[in-house]
Amino acid sequence: MSSPPISPSPFGRLGALLGGYAANIKAFPQNPRLRDCRWELAERYLHGSGLEIGALHSPLPLPPDATVRYLDRMDCAGLRGHYPELAAKPLVEVDIVDDGETLSSQPDSSVDFVVANHFIEHTQDPLGTLANHLRVLRPGGIHYLAVPHRRRTFDADRPPTSLEHIVRDHREGPGWSRPIHQEEWARLVDKAPAAEVAARVQELEESDYSIHFHVWAPREFRALLEYAHGELQLPFAIETLRPNGYEFIAILRRV
Repeated sequence: MSSPPISPSPFGRLGALLGGYAANIKAFPQNPRLRDCRWELAERYLHGSGLEIGALHSPLPLPPDATVRYLDRMDCAGLRGHYPELAAKPLVEVDIVDDGETLSSQPDSSVDFVVANHFIEHTQDPLGTLANHLRVLRPGGIHYLAVPHRRRTFDADRPPTSLEHIVRDHREGPGWSRPIHQEEWARLVDKAPAAEVAARVQELEESDYSIHFHVWAPREFRALLEYAHGELQLPFAIETLRPNGYEFIAILRRV
């Protein structure tokens, strides 16, 4: 998602909510079971050189034979402005400033793995994002995605994003659905009173705040992957789709 630097969130409860989420959803060193599942899959699948998108203060630990460059839509100064709730956290040094959905600066077939943890729910065209992440992988390369489980995070009151919706976002562009997502977020995540929803939507749009545009449980996400493979002919196989507490991890192999 490409954008200019973003000012801090102007709304108190939303900022606190996102801050708590960012602090907890990525706090794997304090959650051994979740951390160990991530590490087991990383050790099994991630080797060679790769990219991690949106690592912030919680990069994925990698095995010794793997090297990584960190990619984000802003440099560290911009990210600290966007996420003031992470002021006390050390952020990874951003090696590449680029749109994580398009990876336009990255050549085709140039890396052995792409890590995108708690990222795809923020994208406005998940199918296009998958296509671009697969594009930069070498044959046999691995796409490693951790995705928040919609029933086990602050998205619990939101309905699943339908496959039809995702397909329309891909075919027509996400402009038609952006205000729908922002309104749903304001009502069901931020719990804004009805009289304040329109103002919250406007604030989200003006700040371009990075909300969860789409939400899934594992079965729903598998349907998206099956469509991407079957209908769009994206070149990958699903190695595993594993529940991991308040997230699930998808491992895709480029074929």
